[in-house]
Amino acid sequence: MANIPWQKAGERSVTDAEDRYSVVRAAAEGLEGIEASRLEIDRGGPSYTADTLTELAARHPGAELFLVVGSDVVGELPTWERADEVGRRATLVAVARPGVNVSPPPPSWRMEVVEVPALDVSSTDLRARVAAGRPIDVLVPAGAVREIRRLGLYAG
Repeated sequence: MANIPWQKAGERSVTDAEDRYSVVRAAAEGLEGIEASRLEIDRGGPSYTADTLTELAARHPGAELFLVVGSDVVGELPTWERADEVGRRATLVAVARPGVNVSPPPPSWRMEVVEVPALDVSSTDLRARVAAGRPIDVLVPAGAVREIRRLGLYAG
């Protein structure tokens, strides 16, 4: 959970890190093997994946680390802070919709592609639905919907 997502800072409004964490924690409730992490929030300042992977490697020596991103992000990876370090520390997992061509990763990066069912919805669309008072219940885990409503997030 990014404390301050450096590539979005100053570009658009970003929901408070504690609120985003609360929604992610609620969405992960009951999902075996999945948990929300406060690592980047507790570290403070801008969040860089290279720093997070370094800290995870120190906490879990010998663990194989994976960086899961949407397939649309793969082409942006060379712009990331210390991108080469990220590529050395983790295997990239690109999540793609069926039929989507995934850009090749930067040289020397290891990458796996995981295809997921096509769902024509984006985070921008979800925020707009909430702002317009339209339901998101079938699109978002129940715990996350509960937290979004409790916190009054994205409401118009």
